[in-house]
Amino acid sequence: MKMKPYVHPKALYPYEEWCVTEESYDEENNQRNESIFALGNGYIGMRGNFEEGYYGKRGKSVVGNYLNGFYDSEPIIYPEGAYGYPTRNQSMLNVPNAQIVELRVEGHPFHFHAGKVHRSKRQLNMQKGILEREIEWESPAGHLVMIRIQRMVALQHKHLAAIHYEVTALNFEGDVALISAMDGKIAEPEATDDPRLGGARAEPNLLLEETGHEKSILWMRHRTRYTRFALLTGISHSIDTPWGYEMSVQQNEQRTLAKYKLQLKSGETVRLTKYIAYHTTRDYAEEELVSRSSEVLRNAGDSGFELLAEEQRDYLKQFWQRADVEINGDLAMQQGIRFNAFALLQSVGRDGVTNIGAKGLTGEGYEGHYFWDTEMYILPFFTYTQPEISRALLEFRYNTLDKARERAAVMSQKGALYPWRTIDGAENSAYFPAGTAQAHINADIAYGIRQYVQATGDTEFLVTKGAEILFETSRFWVDLGHYNPARGGAFCIDAVTGPDEYTAIVNNNAYTNLMVQEQLIYAYETAAMLREQYPQHYEQLCQKLELTEDEIEGWLDAAERMFIPFDEELGIYAQDDTFLTKKKWDFENTPDDKYPLLLHFHPLVIYRHQVLKQADFVLALFLLGDRFSLADKIRNFNYYEPLTTHDSSLSTCIHSIISAEIGDLASAYSYFDRTVRMDLDDVNRNAKDGLHTAAMAGSWMSIVNGFGGMRAYDGVLSFNPRLPEQWDSYRFKVMSHGQLVDVFVHREAVVYTLLEGSGTEGLEIRHKGHTVNLVPGEPVTIPFVKKLEAVIFDLDGVITDTAEYHYLAWKELAEELGLPFDRVKNERLKGVSRMESLEIVLEDSERSYTAEEKAGLAERKNESYKRMIERITPADLLPGIRDLLVSLQEQGIAVGLASASHNAPFILERLGASSWFQAVADPGSVRKGKPDPEIFLQAAEMLGADPANCIGVEDAEAGVAAIQAAGMKAVGIGSAAQLGAADLLLASTAELSPDMLLNLMG
Repeated sequence: MKMKPYVHPKALYPYEEWCVTEESYDEENNQRNESIFALGNGYIGMRGNFEEGYYGKRGKSVVGNYLNGFYDSEPIIYPEGAYGYPTRNQSMLNVPNAQIVELRVEGHPFHFHAGKVHRSKRQLNMQKGILEREIEWESPAGHLVMIRIQRMVALQHKHLAAIHYEVTALNFEGDVALISAMDGKIAEPEATDDPRLGGARAEPNLLLEETGHEKSILWMRHRTRYTRFALLTGISHSIDTPWGYEMSVQQNEQRTLAKYKLQLKSGETVRLTKYIAYHTTRDYAEEELVSRSSEVLRNAGDSGFELLAEEQRDYLKQFWQRADVEINGDLAMQQGIRFNAFALLQSVGRDGVTNIGAKGLTGEGYEGHYFWDTEMYILPFFTYTQPEISRALLEFRYNTLDKARERAAVMSQKGALYPWRTIDGAENSAYFPAGTAQAHINADIAYGIRQYVQATGDTEFLVTKGAEILFETSRFWVDLGHYNPARGGAFCIDAVTGPDEYTAIVNNNAYTNLMVQEQLIYAYETAAMLREQYPQHYEQLCQKLELTEDEIEGWLDAAERMFIPFDEELGIYAQDDTFLTKKKWDFENTPDDKYPLLLHFHPLVIYRHQVLKQADFVLALFLLGDRFSLADKIRNFNYYEPLTTHDSSLSTCIHSIISAEIGDLASAYSYFDRTVRMDLDDVNRNAKDGLHTAAMAGSWMSIVNGFGGMRAYDGVLSFNPRLPEQWDSYRFKVMSHGQLVDVFVHREAVVYTLLEGSGTEGLEIRHKGHTVNLVPGEPVTIPFVKKLEAVIFDLDGVITDTAEYHYLAWKELAEELGLPFDRVKNERLKGVSRMESLEIVLEDSERSYTAEEKAGLAERKNESYKRMIERITPADLLPGIRDLLVSLQEQGIAVGLASASHNAPFILERLGASSWFQAVADPGSVRKGKPDPEIFLQAAEMLGADPANCIGVEDAEAGVAAIQAAGMKAVGIGSAAQLGAADLLLASTAELSPDMLLNLMG
């Protein structure tokens, strides 16, 4: 299934640089808008519910107020259980709704389904961090008012939110009432068969214990049913009226409110500011809750909304100075990337005891659980823009290490196994094939630690916290795996599930094994560093963990002997031991309405096929990119991409990054488009249930790691920037060891600027493999010069014509074997490797040959061929080739050879042409022959040339295909019938000239 072209949907919101605006009330999509207009500060999350409530009929509403890390833990009931299954499920709770502010004009309640709405606008401003509403409303009795509402969840005050509510009388004099309430009656989630949503509950999880008020502060106390956490919700108010007011407090079983009655004349305005505070025993002792809530509310009242709003703007100004991505020429993408970055900030825990859920704090999908999404998708965004937040996320893993140790013990393993989904560190996944079996979470966390430490230089974290995580999870891996005699003693890891949840419980998932190999080496290196530089801490840690030097050496041994499944015939890494043996999914006959597959097919049906939910080995191509050649990436991506449904929101960003790396910018942009506006365009039609935080972070990765080509394999930032044709320019910033690098890419050049740093020594980065030294405040401009760097030739039919000798040698062998062979069959051998050619020669044989026999036959043919080519002289250069090679040399254009012939060096020597060729790619070192691009890419790499600045010259159809697959321009020598796909077609080599090649490069 080749990905269908992604058609950008019609805009649901106007494209704006810094805002998301609803220009009129949209009843049918109310629930979606509640997610889009959600606010948060990493602890408190408030869906974009209307202060007055929802009274519509055609749409739906989910009133949602959440606290990161505040949960209840219900027993899991298994109809058919087994040892080691998690016994309790944690769910993030919907807490009392304190957003409520009701307006009554002469007794008539304001809402969108009463009276008449003349104008309504709602806007999320990402520079202010405030949600604003403006409504001109006429009551059923004709009273006209202007309502202006501002809401914030304070980014600098963990426990505080505020609402500023203004009402102006436009055409009347009369009674107005403002009723500010908090409602302790929580709407429970609906029952659903969709595993991505929160499950229904048999009974309420949050129980009201008492309500109270003193002076201007009202509060209610709840307790969770099972975990017994206490929650105190408090509100206070300030009011500004022209003529005074009457205030009363009312409390009933589930609702506490303050009612303000007053008079307004036409043109007059009343202003009510409501302050909201949430405190729980997850953070404080129970006896402190009331006093802490009162203190927060009093301080907020003393500051006032305006000062809080100013603090909010200042905080966001600092955030955007690092995190902003500027896109010029594409307002839709500009809005999308800023919305995503802002939403991530609003949902991420920053205290070391909370994390970030798959839906953030915008909905109850996945029950508020934390996944591997954090380390693989979200952590990089913060590592390179707000590293202090990344450290807090990793500290969460350290603070839950004991729970991971307990889980490993349950699984009969040593060390620590981190949970697949959790809130407090305990495993919550009740479906082990796609949960506990995804043990790669351990390696993902190790990767996140390594990336963070390399990017920040925060060795203190590694020494005091990170090393213990690495050592305990490495101990787990070595205990889980085994040295398999059936695999030649290689280290194997069995019965795991990789990132692709459509393939479960397999042996040797390649992604997992590669990531574990990387982790074990890093753990071994970390132990060596600690031993040498922090011996006292190392000794203490070894004693604590009862860790021996032999065990540490065992990590390295397991890494060195790690089994990575590879298919020689296809030349690709197998996703696991059996994936490539399965039947491919019938995409052609699967209707669009049957996706995502997990909602329409039993898991076993899916598990039996080659079909991917999301990037699996392709993710390894990105994360461990220095382990693979460009040819490997092209070949593996081309195999796995058509099998990937992208039924997970985590997937498209990874495909965007790899598409950009292999030079397919059109696909990279299409995947990016689908990722960056996943929620703003409601691409998956489920934004109503909450936003997709991993995809949001993935959109940043698509720009920085994809189009920007940023990597940091050895701790040094490197870039290989590309500019999508849809953009005029783009700019992003990344932190490295406390210094901020600005990367600005436009049509003509890339500009690197070191903006700030801890010293004046500067920073070393790499641009396309070349070292660039940055000095603070001094931009370095590197032009994008489209130039011809190298010409890479095939040998036979291009440099010389040895085809006749090949024909005669094959014919000689065929006759010895009593097989037919003529020039027609010989045409099929053009551009094909020796062993593939032999298979064609033998296809009419009545007997079969062993591999050893085939090798012998190929060698017999080659010996005959070598005897024949000893007759070659410089006179056998094809017409025009000598002059062309001399001219290319004079102009400083590199020349390489990409031939399937193992005898190429000898032939070049006989032709007297060796000195003109700076590189001869070895066909024996490539995994696949033409039309695979590997041999041309190998030649370009040997020449140090960018494939995009190379031209390949070929006389065979397979060769032209190989050149173009390598991202090069192709010159075909021969007939249009065979070589019509070439970028330039010539009848003979005599027509070739340097000017012609330069013109082709443009």
